[in-house]
Amino acid sequence: MPVTLPLNDMTVSEKLQLMETLWEDLSRNADALESPEWHRDVLEERERRIASGEARFSDWEEAKADIRKRVS
Repeated sequence: MPVTLPLNDMTVSEKLQLMETLWEDLSRNADALESPEWHRDVLEERERRIASGEARFSDWEEAKADIRKRVS
């Protein structure tokens, strides 16, 4: 069933509320959702990097500051 939304007419706040509503609905039936195969591959690669010591972790505040610096 195609759904048409007036995205060009919606505010950012309205779009975020819509996303939250959709996520809440999807979350109610999380067991019915299957992750795609590529997602498993990404998770396995991340686990491998953690086990080998290749992964680098950042404090959340540092990570946010780094992201803001890169996009500004």
